Amino acid sequence: MISPSEDAAACPAPALTAKDFRSDLKPIWCPGCGDYGVVTALYRALAAIGRPAHEIAFVSGIGCSSRIPGYTTAYGFNSVHGRALPIAQGIKMANPELLVLVAGGDGDGFSIGGGHVPHAIRRNPDLTYLVMDNQIYGLTKGQVSPTSARGTQSPTSVYGSMEEPVNPLLYVLAYGAGFVAQGVPADMDGLTKIIEEAIRYPGFSFVNIQSPCISFGSPDNQIKNQKAKLRKLSDLGHDPTNRLRAMELAQDYGRELYTGVFYRNPNPPPTYERRIAELQGRLAAPGATGA
Repeated sequence: MISPSEDAAACPAPALTAKDFRSDLKPIWCPGCGDYGVVTALYRALAAIGRPAHEIAFVSGIGCSSRIPGYTTAYGFNSVHGRALPIAQGIKMANPELLVLVAGGDGDGFSIGGGHVPHAIRRNPDLTYLVMDNQIYGLTKGQVSPTSARGTQSPTSVYGSMEEPVNPLLYVLAYGAGFVAQGVPADMDGLTKIIEEAIRYPGFSFVNIQSPCISFGSPDNQIKNQKAKLRKLSDLGHDPTNRLRAMELAQDYGRELYTGVFYRNPNPPPTYERRIAELQGRLAAPGATGA
């Protein structure tokens, strides 16, 4: 008689494919939107990771990019504007075994939600934050966003924005994020690899994705132009363990389109959920005081 374990070994589960993570809900982004490429890269990365959809939780805020959880077969939670990160942290603490992903836009993440980013980084939960950075508010008809370049004209800045843009790469590096990368849908293979690496990193990982807005974004940032402008960090010989060099390169945000891993901490600190589990273990010991 064959035992269940022997039977499982003899008949391993079939490998997952990108199709396994694609829901029946059809995306409704504008034709040519960069987010189509992002979700396709995500499907491929999740297939490479190999975790089934029921072991994945995907949280988003509000915006065009925040529709992504609904286009996957994972558990999805479309939260309120700017609050995806604290909700995702709560999910991870409640069920540390889940693979938790977060999606949002540059407005969602660095305007109303900007105050949550540094605290997520310093706690270091094991989750991956994907920000689709199109330098504009695409869902609400093209107002300037936190990452819009100074001088950008929009319905709310007809004479051009007078503010300096937020630099998301330098922002998260300065706060101490252990994994920081940037990708573009113009390089699907590269973006897929970046997302996979971010998910595999044991701690908070951040991926800034220059995902063009075809309707309101700058013509200079459309996919066909990205292909001509992108510069792969690996081709430049960048060492992703060099945080200071990563910060130097990040200062070129808005001028150079670098893609790849800017920084990967070679000695990741314990995750927040691991620290909680260790504390719970100490408190459960006989005579524990919590000290």
